[in-house]
Amino acid sequence: MKYLHTMVRVSDVDESMDFYCNKLGLKEVRRMESEQGRFTLIYLAAHGDEDSQIELTYNWDPEIYDEGRHFGHLAFEVDDIYATCDHLMKHGVTINRPPRDGYMAFVRSPDNISIELLQKGGPKPKQEPWASMENTGKW
Repeated sequence: MKYLHTMVRVSDVDESMDFYCNKLGLKEVRRMESEQGRFTLIYLAAHGDEDSQIELTYNWDPEIYDEGRHFGHLAFEVDDIYATCDHLMKHGVTINRPPRDGYMAFVRSPDNISIELLQKGGPKPKQEPWASMENTGKW
């Protein structure tokens, strides 16, 4: 058995691609469109880890998706939790759970999918402004 991907539904392809690729740093590895099924599937992966993918499913007919807390979250290991969060903030992404502990942060995609960011190799020393930053919204 081999893990393939996690699927999440998105409501706006351009907004989602901007978030996942331009802000979070993933890359598109393949795309499939089904005229008959009226959907687009976009597979994304972290650079160097193309075997673990996220499938963005865009249904052409508008639907409203609620949060579905039973899903949980997507998780990514990052080289520098502080630099990653700083980059995301500078690109308009809210850090819902700042990396106060130097190890873990949460953000949300444009469709409110919770994304966990974990520091590679264990916690970094606590650092401001992160150490005293409060949570924002839900994560």
